[in-house]
Amino acid sequence: MFDYAPAPESRSVVSIAPSYGLFIDGSFVEGKGTFKTINPATEEVLAEVALGGPEDVDRAVAAARRAFQSWSALPGSERAKYLFRIARIIQERSRELAVLESLDNGKPIRESRDVDLPLVAAHFFYYAGWADKLAYAGFGPDPRPLGVAGQVIPWNFPLLMLAWKIAPALAAGNTVVLKPAETTPLSALFFADVCRQAELPQGVVNIVTGAGDTGRYLVEHPDVNKVAFTGSTEVGRQIARSVAGTGKKLTLELGGKAANIVFDDAPIDQAVEGIVNGIFFNQGHVCCAGSRLLVQESIAEELLGSLKRRMSTLRVGDPLDKNTDVGAINSAAQLARITELSEIGDQEGAERWSPECQLPDRGFWFAPTIFTGVTQAHRIAREEIFGPVLSVLTFRTPDEAIEKANNTPYGLSAGIWSDKGSRILAVADQLRAGVVWANTFNKFDPTSPFGGYKESGYGREGGRHGLEAYLA
Repeated sequence: MFDYAPAPESRSVVSIAPSYGLFIDGSFVEGKGTFKTINPATEEVLAEVALGGPEDVDRAVAAARRAFQSWSALPGSERAKYLFRIARIIQERSRELAVLESLDNGKPIRESRDVDLPLVAAHFFYYAGWADKLAYAGFGPDPRPLGVAGQVIPWNFPLLMLAWKIAPALAAGNTVVLKPAETTPLSALFFADVCRQAELPQGVVNIVTGAGDTGRYLVEHPDVNKVAFTGSTEVGRQIARSVAGTGKKLTLELGGKAANIVFDDAPIDQAVEGIVNGIFFNQGHVCCAGSRLLVQESIAEELLGSLKRRMSTLRVGDPLDKNTDVGAINSAAQLARITELSEIGDQEGAERWSPECQLPDRGFWFAPTIFTGVTQAHRIAREEIFGPVLSVLTFRTPDEAIEKANNTPYGLSAGIWSDKGSRILAVADQLRAGVVWANTFNKFDPTSPFGGYKESGYGREGGRHGLEAYLA
């Protein structure tokens, strides 16, 4: 393996304030308390952030309600101008935002720079284009906005999840109160500054930081018309119960345990790249990660040999180093869960393998790991680990592959690797998954809807379908 010299991105690109307030009605205001957000790669405190309480959520929802009257009355072409402006500012400030995202989240700068930020801008551009065409979106000749959208997003793609939620909501004429994850609030607070720079009217976007209780206050607020949540299935269930019978519209994008199916005629090297991207991208902190590899028995040995060689070249370390492939685990709590489930995999008799890699002394780190000899009874094959851990199962026939792939309470995504287009189409047709990738994995596009079946949630984000949840 080549010994790369460090290629660090400069931290001085972005200035982080010592403390941040809540963004309500166009201004930063104090909350009921504070909490600290840290850099998971070093455990250093990055900033102190306001903790939103019930009164703060009340203020934010009231501001959004006031702003709704004038924002929803604007012609779509005028709303589009603001969304275009936000998209351009994100492009202009993408280097700052990428560094901030990697500092607060732990993901490699290459991913935040080359994947997250271009997609964030693309979502705002895309929905800006829809803002004056809502009557042609297929949801009736005169679709109306719902009102105030309460949105709760996770820590794995902080800015991208914000864009997935805010862009369609604003295009449709709604106003927003957003609650970012407590471990990654900084890019959302930076986005508040982008809104001010774009001269977005006050109260159209409000950002209330805090932990689980803050999100619960927002979801249960009586003056919120629409709830959008991305996160764990367990919290999604609680939200569904609390919203039931209230008349609020709800979309849930929850966990996954995706099957990545490799048939015997697949191009091995291409499939290996897709497997690596499917599970080690963003440290495996991806709800649609290909965390179950189903490989046809006749090629299992060859494919695993190739996969192990490829994994031996992955570079784990400083997220701000442009050579880094796998960054830091987002929090101590997440690292503990990954470690616990991996140890259970050992105890249940699966065979663990990781490449040799030196992990940093400080911060939260986990080496890329594969388990072979896994059966469907193993917990590592059933439960979402949400880390860089791959469970390998084998199959003999397409029917067996389909049965194993569908044998999960989740249904968010799947991958199929084969040279035969007819086989890909036939198998995809029988997979209970919201997104099925063919000879690729983890490809996202703002024009394409994303969402799941079963315990992976309901509703779609992205594409024309993503507007439906924000229109009456």
